[in-house]
Amino acid sequence: MDVLKISRELITRMIAHALDEYPLEACGLLGGDTEEAKEVYPARNDAASARVYTLNPLDHLKADRAAEAAGHSIIGVYHSHTHSEAYPSQTDVEKAPDPDWHYLLVSLKRSHPVVRSYRIEAGKIAEEDVVEW
Repeated sequence: MDVLKISRELITRMIAHALDEYPLEACGLLGGDTEEAKEVYPARNDAASARVYTLNPLDHLKADRAAEAAGHSIIGVYHSHTHSEAYPSQTDVEKAPDPDWHYLLVSLKRSHPVVRSYRIEAGKIAEEDVVEW
């Protein structure tokens, strides 16, 4: 099974971003090394929607440059689900750009946010362990 290693601080920042953007979906990118997130890069959701997200291209470029300057690369994307579980929607699967990326979801459906991560390849969803450090 695949693994995403991520600090509690980064998880807290993603949850805070999701709560700040509520009732709209929040989105951003993960920077790091293959299996370990070292930074999160919040982005604007150009779709301005509670059901889908479109990562702002300029924010994507800035995140890519910041990750590269830190000696890392973009290893995944995160976004919130405001009214559904932390599981990729059909739209999420169809829009998944890279089979090597981690697809982290923050669900705000319940009283406490739920964070889960997946790999998506050729339309197949595989949950991966999230290991906090």
